[in-house]
Amino acid sequence: MPCCVGPEMSGATSVPDEIRVLLIDDHPALRMGLRVLLDRERDIHVVAEGGLGQEALELTARLAPNVIVLDCRLPDVDGATVAARLREQGHPAQVVALSAYDDDRYLAAMMRAGAAGYLLKNEAPGQIVAAVQRVVRGEVLWSQDQRARCVRWEEEVAAVRDSLTEREREVLGLVAEGLSNKEIAGQLVVTARTVDFHVSNILRKLDVVSRVEAAVWAQAHLAEGDRTSSRE
Repeated sequence: MPCCVGPEMSGATSVPDEIRVLLIDDHPALRMGLRVLLDRERDIHVVAEGGLGQEALELTARLAPNVIVLDCRLPDVDGATVAARLREQGHPAQVVALSAYDDDRYLAAMMRAGAAGYLLKNEAPGQIVAAVQRVVRGEVLWSQDQRARCVRWEEEVAAVRDSLTEREREVLGLVAEGLSNKEIAGQLVVTARTVDFHVSNILRKLDVVSRVEAAVWAQAHLAEGDRTSSRE
């Protein structure tokens, strides 16, 4: 699903008498505050909470919540990956992304993953409650501004990706796998100095300063074929 489209309202939706909510955030104090906020609503019940992406997957499979309030950044698996896996597995729960970061890359990743909306952690408490109640009715929360920002972000990412040469994509894919420059040189049968040159160009084009940042970018935006072609 293209990020710029996002999930649309699914039409008539059967609203449960009790909205079962799963809270996933790695800050216990925030989870406690959200639980108190949501549990005091007569139509909402927080069935469980957790601080890891893997917990989100396991608890969703076991408890079948209607809504998952999901942090974008988690210690093990990021929120967008969790949301995408839940959608792939066919879970009907609606995901409401909750983040401390008003950042286009997180917006785009969560929209692409099928989240019903993206809220900031400093939103008014009533907004968070309303979001849970709205998404269970099949509504989506993405504003026109958020959609426009996603489109711009995807266009910028595409431009950077297109600026990489075929060899730079190969090198970047191997960087993402954790290989050193020496190991990459051996695999591609080139000199280490050549790999140094390519890595320097890649960091400049991606506007990052470390191999770790480049690897993260590659995992998010480099096609699987680009990451594996050098091994074929």
